[in-house]
Amino acid sequence: MARLPRLYLPGCAQHVVQRGNNRDACFYDEADYKAYLTFLKDSAAKYQVAIHAFVLMTNHVHLLVTPGDAQGVGRMMQAQGRKYVQYFNYTYDRTGTLWEGRYKSTLVDADNYMLTVYRYIELNPVRARMVSHASEYPWSSYQGNALGKPIQLLTPHTLYSRLGKTDVERQSAYRALFRGKMPERDLVAIRESTNKGWVLGDDRFKAQIEAKTGRRSAPLGRGGDRKSVAFLKTENQ
Repeated sequence: MARLPRLYLPGCAQHVVQRGNNRDACFYDEADYKAYLTFLKDSAAKYQVAIHAFVLMTNHVHLLVTPGDAQGVGRMMQAQGRKYVQYFNYTYDRTGTLWEGRYKSTLVDADNYMLTVYRYIELNPVRARMVSHASEYPWSSYQGNALGKPIQLLTPHTLYSRLGKTDVERQSAYRALFRGKMPERDLVAIRESTNKGWVLGDDRFKAQIEAKTGRRSAPLGRGGDRKSVAFLKTENQ
């Protein structure tokens, strides 16, 4: 089955996942994490992509971003990926690929899922049982979003900014979001939409994306999804 083209919309948030080839480690040392974040910051600035949240795991990376134009995310990932591979291969005297093919991504319905994806990303080390709380992991945006650590890479999303009138209020409200576990339905929705390239959002948001892009935003049901804009266009041809 041919892969669906990625969905890109300027100003629409995306959840991006980049994995190591064969799930091998992409980071061995503290310097590796720092190098990746430096390259990411430079590439994001060059291609006008706002980074809202991130986590660097041992063998993969999660990002929550908003591009300024349709090509921004792709160009950013290509540029920083190339620089990091060069750095990594030189540092560890290796050759060949580091990343597992194409990165994966999904458009995010900000009104319904933005802060949920923030949580999903920054709770990765907890779900992996690397730490007991997100605050204990040094290589995620939780350090900035929740604890106020200066991270030049980060640009707060509008919904994050609305959590409070001051930095202290926003950080306190943000920390409160991390009480308890995430609902399983949210974990499944985020994983499936990202891995399969579907849209993460409610039916209205999905219909809007289909109308703007002409591409299906969700898998067809039996006999076709009759609420799908793409399906209706096919039927009318």
